Amino acid sequence: MSAITVSKTKFKPKTFEYLRKVEKNQDTILLTDHGRPVAEIVPYGYPAMESLKSMRGLVREYIDPTSPLDESWDADS
Repeated sequence: MSAITVSKTKFKPKTFEYLRKVEKNQDTILLTDHGRPVAEIVPYGYPAMESLKSMRGLVREYIDPTSPLDESWDADS
């Protein structure tokens, strides 16, 4: 499995070719717009944990995410 970076302009006329690479080789495709990443195409069934690895270590404190907040929201009124 490898990662392919391609601009949206180059991807459009060869969409099926790139999708075949994803299907056959389990490649991932990173689509860019003016050099900026905008989307990623991954094989179906791509392990969900792979996508979450980049967020590992970001939670600093986990208390009780389902408890009520002490703040009132605009939606409450």
